[in-house]
Amino acid sequence: MNANEIIKNIEAEQLKAEVPEFRVGDTVKVYAKIKEGNRERIQVFEGTVLKRQGGSNRETFTVRKFSNGVGVEKTWPLHSPHVEKIEVVRQGKVRRAKLNYLRNRIGKKAKVKELVK
Repeated sequence: MNANEIIKNIEAEQLKAEVPEFRVGDTVKVYAKIKEGNRERIQVFEGTVLKRQGGSNRETFTVRKFSNGVGVEKTWPLHSPHVEKIEVVRQGKVRRAKLNYLRNRIGKKAKVKELVK
């Protein structure tokens, strides 16, 4: 067994069993565990998915929302134990893999059209 196979086996153990289907442009609610002192609580972060990158257990996704008129972005590892669950609120219709152009837009211009099936 070479080192490459050993690394792949370790990474396979760290993968979550169920990962929700969401794509770039979707509006999602991320339920994240936050530790405060000796207490643990779940905080919900709702926003638009700007990008997904990486693969296997290194995959991350970035969510952007507006809070009090200020844009806030957070990036989480997809298979992190701190991410309790990801809930898709609405699906967005976009034609690119990374939505970096949303960063310098505010209000109606920063909206992503909803995907109607």
